[in-house]
Parts: sequence; C-alpha cells; structure tokens
Amino acid sequence: MADDTDLRRDLLRRIETRRAGVQAFLRANRPRTRRRATVIIVLSSLAALFTAGPAVGGETFAEGVQKGLGLASDSYVWRTLCLLALLVSIGSAVLTNISKSQDDVARLSTAEAANAELEGLSSLLEYGQLSVPDGVKLYQQYTVKIPFVDELPGAVSAGYGSPPRT
Repeated sequence: MADDTDLRRDLLRRIETRRAGVQAFLRANRPRTRRRATVIIVLSSLAALFTAGPAVGGETFAEGVQKGLGLASDSYVWRTLCLLALLVSIGSAVLTNISKSQDDVARLSTAEAANAELEGLSSLLEYGQLSVPDGVKLYQQYTVKIPFVDELPGAVSAGYGSPPRT
C-alpha cells in the first residue's frame, strides 16, 4: 500500500508541476493576446473614422477641413485621410493575421481547460476517488492537449513506475 501511496504522491507532484507550467503560460500570454486584440480594434476603428468624414460629408467636409487647416487644396485632405486609413487598415490586417496564425485564443482556451482538468484530477487523486493507473491515463490525455506549454525548470522527469523521488 505504501508503494501505491508513493506513486499517488509522485503523480500529484507531476500534476502540480504541469499545472504550474500551464499557469505560467497563461500569465505570460493572456496580457499579450488582450493587448493585440485591443490594438486590432483600435486600428479598425481608426480606419473607419478616417473614411467616415469624407464618406458622410463629401466635398463639404473636405473643403471645411481645408479651410480650417489653411491648406492650398482639398486634395491634401483626401490624400491624408486615405493614407491614414490605408496605414491603420494594413496594421490591423497584419496583427489580425499574426494572431490567427499563432492561434492565440485557441491556445489560451485549451490551456485554461487543461488547467481545470488537471485541477480536478488532482482533487480526485488527493481524496482517493481515482486509482493511480486511471489517474495516469487521464493525466496523459490532458497533457497531450497542451504540447505548446513548456515544462517549468525542475519539473519531475521520472517515468511512471520508476522509483519515487525522496
């Protein structure tokens, strides 16, 4: 029975080490993903804003801005607004495609789900509601979903069935 207890403790240690890695991943990536999404929204809004004046106000808008800024021609207004709309649209498109190519949101969701599954697994093992072999199977099923999450330095590396660490 002591052997089963040692294996259970070893598995619980592995789960907690893996959860620590998942939590570190989430702490590092949540803010970046949120910032990127915010910048994309702002850039898209700016593109709409830069085109709204000429679209709604037409020549009257362009002439009003020309006179207000003391420009020689209203074409400077059109060109400037078009250039600004182009630049922020490109910025928004680039950031959107980078975000999609890295699959940020899906990775965050998967890591959060795996963290919750590992937490539940840990509770089941701690309170003896799950056998160690079944716990190992579930641990493998949960961790295979998050290959993009690195192990933290000092993580347990002994295999199942190897002598427990003391």
